[in-house]
Amino acid sequence: MALSQSRPRRKQTGARYKDYRKKKQYELGREPSFTKLGKKRTHMLRVMGANRKLRLLGTDTANLFDPKSKSFRQAKIKTITDNPANRHFIRRNIMTKGSVIDTELGKARITSRPGQDGVVNAVLI
Repeated sequence: MALSQSRPRRKQTGARYKDYRKKKQYELGREPSFTKLGKKRTHMLRVMGANRKLRLLGTDTANLFDPKSKSFRQAKIKTITDNPANRHFIRRNIMTKGSVIDTELGKARITSRPGQDGVVNAVLI
């Protein structure tokens, strides 16, 4: 079944909206990619306008930015320690934007969207 990102069928009061047209292709959504901790796996998607989107399905490295030295370094991810999006993602080692990860260089917060960008960028805390 297709995921729709159109307006809901019911109003806030519970009354139903009258249908004024069919679902449109540009309103369709996709299942989330749930980027996990593991070996690097990616998936290329064709999106609107014949553009490409790189989905990151799994990774074990992150691009870390150190605010003190103002430099980037690549580090291995040990585990996910906190995820404000969903507390159950911590146990499943799923990374999203805002997740706190434990790396070789210390704890870091993810600033990119791995399921949309295809890369894990993070800032050391």
